[in-house]
Amino acid sequence: MEMPQQTTLLSKEHIRALPAFRNLDTDKILVIQTPQQCLSIQNELYQTPIFGFDTESKPTFKVGEKSTGPHLIQLATLEKAYLFQVTPEILVFLKPILENEHQLKVGFGLKNDLISFRRKGIEPKSLIELSKSFSSFGYNAQVGVQTAIALLFQRYFIKSKKVSTSNWSIKQLSPQQINYAAADAYAALLICQQLYHQKILSTQTQQQIARILEGSTDKA
Repeated sequence: MEMPQQTTLLSKEHIRALPAFRNLDTDKILVIQTPQQCLSIQNELYQTPIFGFDTESKPTFKVGEKSTGPHLIQLATLEKAYLFQVTPEILVFLKPILENEHQLKVGFGLKNDLISFRRKGIEPKSLIELSKSFSSFGYNAQVGVQTAIALLFQRYFIKSKKVSTSNWSIKQLSPQQINYAAADAYAALLICQQLYHQKILSTQTQQQIARILEGSTDKA
């Protein structure tokens, strides 16, 4: 069934009045800090065809100050979210996944992520930017994850500016940071899945996802 077209843009008031978006349960959110933890999840990560994807960085406040991020890298499946606290060793572990053309990474605002990774010597492949996929709803400009969740699922995706601009380079992330980071990646995957099933994505992206999914089925 085709998704009905949106004729009027959603107001902030309308979005806030929707039922709250439900994130993954806390026991399904894994914070990864060591190479040993990476190895324990390596097989499940390598077998995943599509990830919800996002990064977080410690904010910069001074003019001309360059970010040293990303400080957190989020990958999400429909069952789990993996939050990688960045170290040189963890970047080495993630590089083959990020550069794998046969594993899609879907999210919002990925242009800045691409620049950050290139500074780290990583060239991510198969990134799918979702923010421009909502013209059929009347949105010709880029759409954020909050509006996308409201449009597709009629849920309010809470975005805390206080949390988003917090220090993501600290060793011990707060429960609020962990929940926020996991939700961003998890929601991106749900959005991509819904757009794909409703055939709203561009023809090229629809075909790219279909090829990846068919390839993963063949390997199973």
